[in-house]
This record gives sequence, structure tokens and C-alpha cells, in this order.
Amino acid sequence: MVHPCGLLTGLQEPVPLKSISVNLSICEFVAGVSATLNYENEGKVPVEAFFVFPMDEDSAVYNFEALVDGKKIVAELQDKMKAHTDYEDAISQGHQAFLLEEDISSRDVFCCNVGNLYPGSKVALTLHYVQELPLQADGALRYILPAILNPRYSLFGRSRRSCLHMKTPVVPLKDLPYTLSMVATISSQHGIEKVQSNCSLSPLEYLGDKKTDAKVSLADGHKFDCDVELLIYYCEVHMPSVAVEMGKPKTRPESLMGDPSAMVSFYPNIPEAQPPITNGEFIFLMDRSGSMQCAMSKREKGRSRMDVAKETLVLLLKSLPLGCYFNVFGFGSTYEAFFQDSVRYTQHTMEEALRKVKVMQANLGGTEILTPLHTIFNGPSISGHPLQLFVFTDGEVTDTFTVIKEVRNNRDRHRCFSFGIGEGASTSLIKGIARVAGGTSEFINSRSRMQTKALLALKRSLQPVVENVSLSWALPPGLSAKMLSPQQTVIFKGQRLIIYAQLTGRMPPEEMTGQVCLRYTLQGKSYENKVTFYLHPKHDANFTIHRLAAKSLLQVKDMGFRETPANDKKEVLKISTECGVISSHTAFIAINKNLNKPVQGPLARRDIPRPILLGSASVMPRFYGSGLGKPRALGVRQKKKCMSPKETSPEMGRTHTSMDETNLETHHTVFEENHLVQLIALQKADGSWDLNEGLAVVLGMSVEDLLAALPFKDYDSSSWATILAVLWLNANGQDLKCEWELLENKAVNWIRTHAGTLLRELVRAGIGLLKTKMDLSILRL
Repeated sequence: MVHPCGLLTGLQEPVPLKSISVNLSICEFVAGVSATLNYENEGKVPVEAFFVFPMDEDSAVYNFEALVDGKKIVAELQDKMKAHTDYEDAISQGHQAFLLEEDISSRDVFCCNVGNLYPGSKVALTLHYVQELPLQADGALRYILPAILNPRYSLFGRSRRSCLHMKTPVVPLKDLPYTLSMVATISSQHGIEKVQSNCSLSPLEYLGDKKTDAKVSLADGHKFDCDVELLIYYCEVHMPSVAVEMGKPKTRPESLMGDPSAMVSFYPNIPEAQPPITNGEFIFLMDRSGSMQCAMSKREKGRSRMDVAKETLVLLLKSLPLGCYFNVFGFGSTYEAFFQDSVRYTQHTMEEALRKVKVMQANLGGTEILTPLHTIFNGPSISGHPLQLFVFTDGEVTDTFTVIKEVRNNRDRHRCFSFGIGEGASTSLIKGIARVAGGTSEFINSRSRMQTKALLALKRSLQPVVENVSLSWALPPGLSAKMLSPQQTVIFKGQRLIIYAQLTGRMPPEEMTGQVCLRYTLQGKSYENKVTFYLHPKHDANFTIHRLAAKSLLQVKDMGFRETPANDKKEVLKISTECGVISSHTAFIAINKNLNKPVQGPLARRDIPRPILLGSASVMPRFYGSGLGKPRALGVRQKKKCMSPKETSPEMGRTHTSMDETNLETHHTVFEENHLVQLIALQKADGSWDLNEGLAVVLGMSVEDLLAALPFKDYDSSSWATILAVLWLNANGQDLKCEWELLENKAVNWIRTHAGTLLRELVRAGIGLLKTKMDLSILRL
């Protein structure tokens, strides 16, 4: 059999996209990216090519250009509807036309249209964008080049205009007909310590003796089987700074691009609250759609997303403070709640919740998160217990803007902490719901631990709210600062705070300085952080700070093509077109009128294949409104179900495993992987442990040995058991201390209350028994 050309789709059609090359420039904590898509039509008829690809939702796309036969054509940013009309008119007249736009349903998906690609012609399309790099808990800056675009579950009746509804061909990785290359240059005045990645890289090459500049590239042969992640470690990262950028020449003064802009970064040193908060209503909203059965790693068979989520949920439940309220929701095409309403956290309710966690499965069909959110927000408030919402999902929904709007409308009564699970999770959804509700967002892949990130979020939720946040400027006469960033109301310990401002008025001589001061109060005490900076603005041909400032404004005002209010839409269009940063209401269009050849019949359509790695199709919901469960129309309330130990899911026709011992032995769980997990599972809600066979197994002894080592006869065995458990944790679990620190605090408080005057002697006896060492200050001795 002879193929018409070497690169084909599943329908034996020539594929025009040949390669993607990315040039990445990272300066301090900002990335500038240039991505080039190289097209060539090897067929015999003109084609119109469509390429759908993911991009981080924080990306500010500010330039799009085409190189056709050596001629550069720079795209114009227009109102989206006008751009579509101009594109259709151009290709119908025989011109080449190129269109770049955000998806109508989500900010993290883009579509590139190449119209009138004639036989034998070659076109290079380049898009430029900038973005802030998020700071990780270990001090790394994280850059992600998304390579995976998972299908998004679509509700019945939603708009079909989303590019996610294109029937894009899916091919095995080995047959993917285009390649990816990436070169990254990194610069930091503080020195570059190391660069890590989940993909094969060339050795890090320093471009000087001071190690302030370096270069690294993606090794040849990247298979598009995972997102490309870079973790950049600087020698010093927590230094506050202010960067001032010159405005664009020949631009109207006082416009966003006309005046200098400032980018301020703070790292507030917020102290630990004393004592920590013990009240609150904690609701955990867990994705139980079919896609949660997929493995965390798409390159290797391993534990499923559901298994890791369940283990994380156990850890969270064990770490909650006594006296709070909690509930757990699971959602898919329908949803289920552990309890009719949130319940007080006690030993009984914790045990009941843990029994239900063990039998949770990814068996609820599609990914419809909006209805359980309605139910949670419309539920009764508990006086003195503010709502803290934790959302765990692989983010495969298409009504992203509608979900974000629902969370934003209820931001005054809750904080939202969100977690994107696995590669391809929607950054628009995960970051969006956390941003509008004053929480934080995290992304978990096979190289990171969900437990660590979830417990960090729980610690933040247990900290008192930082109040009276304000920013003041000390500037020379005649110069003032206009805030561009939204007013900051939430600051968490260990978090970086970035603020944008516009400097208006007469700029002083370059040797002059200014000062900006961040003030806030915590538990009635006032704090402030100051940074002094030179006022001389630097020139940047890409106007990086101006573009990022515009993006921060758009993220507040732009709620999607359908959801943005009319008044805000006018402002979104103004900001977007004035600053050249794409929005959901604008699109880039470039037209090459030199060809001017008449079109002979309709253009041949070519959808560029993409890799989608989701595991077995037999366990996955069918997307685009035909899931295993009947999709509900948006806004129609679904009936909530409370899980019983044995119950049938109508969407799946499966029966939950009953809670008898036989079934628990055969049911696959993740709770007995190691002794640390076993020890945590044995802890009681009040923080104590019982002296029983389970504890003895973890400690490597018998119950008789433990009782014999108790130095005081007839002494409370629970106090002895809890002391031994805390000692074992500190001796054997230090690498994961961030995950059990909260439950250890509960244990220490319990010990201090119950052990009495014999505590020091009991601790010494425990250290001798376990043959370990321990800092006695942990037990406040």
C-alpha cells in the first residue's frame, strides 16, 4: 500500500503542522515565550488547518505573526466577532488568513486557524506571551509548557462553538506527525542554583562565571506524553523588589501603555498564629468522574488519581481540629454527600466518614461540578464557623466561566482552595475559582505529592485572616502611583504577593528613589514591609510589565465571552486592544493578500492530531454531552444523595462495597501501603492513640512488650501509646513532617492535657524503648 505522503491523520489525510519550536526566556520570576508553529501543505489541494492546544491561563498573549515565503505579516488584535468575519471574507476571496483566539469556554485553551494553505506552501506562525512564574513551597519557580489537552466534559445544551468540540483526531504517540523543541535561557541577579524537569534536558550550561545566566534545552525526541515542567532554583528567592518599566513611545499619556508601570513583589513574613484556629466548616468536594480512574502518570502505570485523592482525604480528615464542622461531597454526572448537612467533628463522625472514604470510587460518570456548588453555597451557615471549601478535580469541564462566576458570587461567605489532579487539568478552572474566592491553587502530577499540597492548604485555612491590608507609596513631588491590581484582601504565610501600578506625572532624575510599604494587621498586631527602589524606568521592547498588568486586570473583568457583564465587556475590549493582550472578546487575525487566487471549491479541512492519554476508554465517560450518565441541563438542580454503606449508583449501575470485614479485605485501598499511613489511620479524632495490636505492628513489637515497658503500673495506656506514636513519627517520618504536623499538634495538646506530672519520665522511657532521639521541645518540655 502506498500512502499519499508520510504524515497522515487517522483518516489518511496529510497533516500540515510539521514542528513546534519554543524559545523560553526567564528573568527572575517572569517568563517570556516565543512559540513557532511550522506548517507545510504536502497535499495537492488548498487546506484550512485547525490546531487546538492548551496554554496556562496566566499567559498574556500579546503578539501573533506569520512568516510566508520570507514575508512577515503581523496580526492585528480585533473584536472577536469582527475577526471571524474578516477571516471568512479573506479566505473566500482567495487570501491566506490566520486566526488565533481563546476558546469561548475556557481561558487555557487556544485555537489556531490557517486558511488557504496552498499546495507546496510553507508558513511559520509565531505567538508571543509572558507570564508570572508561581513560587513553590520549596522555593522553586515553576514553568509549565502544556502538552496534554484532555477532553472536557460538556453539559447538554451548551454552546457548540467551543473549539473543544472539534473532532480532533487522536493518534498514538509514536505516530504523532509533528515534533517539539524548546530552548530556555535563565537569568537572575541572585544566582541560579539548579534546574530540574520531568523531561530529559541537556546539561545546564552557565553563561558566565557568576552563575547568573544559564541555558538549557529539551532533549531531542520529546513524545508529547506529558507536560514539560521546569523547576528553577535561585540561590535567593524571597527578596522583595520593584521593577519600573518605561511606557510605550507615541502613546497617549495616562493610557495603560503610555505611562511607566511598576511591578512590586513582596514576601510577607507572616508569623504563625498563636493559638491556631480550631473553628470552621470544612467541605471537601471530590471529583468522582470516570477520568479519576486514570493513573497519576500518563507514561507509567501506577496508582490512580482516585487512590491518591482518597489517601489525601484520610489525612485531611485526621488533621481537622476538634470542634469544627465538616462534610465530604463526591461529584460526577450526579453527586453524593457523606452527611445531609455538615456535622461536628467527633470520633464517631470521623470514623463514619473514613468508612465511606474507603469505598469511594470514580464511578459517577461525567464532570458536573456546578450543581454540588449550588447546594454547598445554599446550605445553612454555621455561626462562628466560616466555610472553607477544598475542591479536588482533574478539571475536565467545559463550563469553566460559569463555575468561576458561581464561586465568585459566593466569595463573601467562603474561601476556596483548589487542586488540579494529573496532567491536562484546566488551569483556567483551578486557578480561577481559587483567585475569586481568596484561596490558593495547586497542581499535582506524578512527581508531586497531593498530600503535601493539601495539608499546606489546610494549614493556611487554619490561620487567622490577615486584615486591613494596604499599600502606600512615598514618591517625589509631582509623581503618583495608580493601582492596577485589584485590592489585596488575603495574604498567606510563605506566599509571594505581586502588585502592579502605573506611575503618572513627571519622572524625576534617575538617581532619585521611591518607597512602597505593605501594611496589614494579624490578631490585632500591626505589621509592615517596605522596599526602596530607583525610579529610573528601564526600556523593554516587549513591554513585559505593562502586558502582565493588563492581564491582571483582564483576569478580574473578563468572565468569558458569554458571562462578562455588558459594562465590563466594554472595559475588557479597551484594555485588550490598547495593550495588545488577547481576551475572550478579542482575537488575532493576519491576512496575506498577495496571493489573491480564486478558491476552486471548498477548502479541505485538516484538524491537527493531538495526544490524549486517558487510559482505557471502556471506563471513561463519553464526552461532549453523551456521558455514561444522562447530562443535566445547566442550572437544573440534581437531587443530593447521602451515601449509605451499601448503595447503587443509577448512572453506573454499580453497587458500593458493603462495610463488612470480608469486603474490606478484598476491596483495593491505599491505606495500608506503609507504616506511616497505618499509624495515621489509627489516630483518634481527639489526637490520641489506643494501645492495640495495630499500633504494636507499626512499632515492630507486641502489645505485651509495650505494656511491659510502661514505667508506671496502672497508668493510662492511651497516654503511653500516644507518646510512643509521636516519638515514632519524629524518628521515622521526618521527610513527610509537613503532612502529619497538624495531627501531631493535636496529639501533643492531648498529651499535655492527660499525661500529668509524669510526662518527662514517660518520654524518656519511650525514647529508650524505641531506641531513638527526640527534641523534647516538641512536647514542650
